Amino acid sequence: MKRIVASLAAASLIVAPALASDLATDEDEGFSLMEEGAKLFMRGIMQEMEPAMDDLRAFADTMEPAMRQFVREMGPALAEVLKKVDDLTLYHPPEMLPNGDIIMRRKQPAPPQPPQSIPQPGPEGEVEL
Repeated sequence: MKRIVASLAAASLIVAPALASDLATDEDEGFSLMEEGAKLFMRGIMQEMEPAMDDLRAFADTMEPAMRQFVREMGPALAEVLKKVDDLTLYHPPEMLPNGDIIMRRKQPAPPQPPQSIPQPGPEGEVEL
């Protein structure tokens, strides 16, 4: 409902000058009447939207501490996951297994990785890992 009202308001502002020039016998008088009508229309919409905007503002105020805590606790872990995941479009949505594990399956198998060099033993036979 709110989207329809907003769309109608935008359309009326776009169409109002064109209609005013077509319908008015005196261009100045017609435009001022259409302009006044558009102002009254917008004022009415703003009055109707005010309670919803107040509710949204109150909701945002209550959610802010929880969101800050979530980012503080989960931010580093999410950054670590995103380092390992190259492009999220290559993966299916995450799945939760019955044991609680969360997995992200690739849509296509990963391309083969270049072979890593095999460490060579040093002069005394030790291998550095």
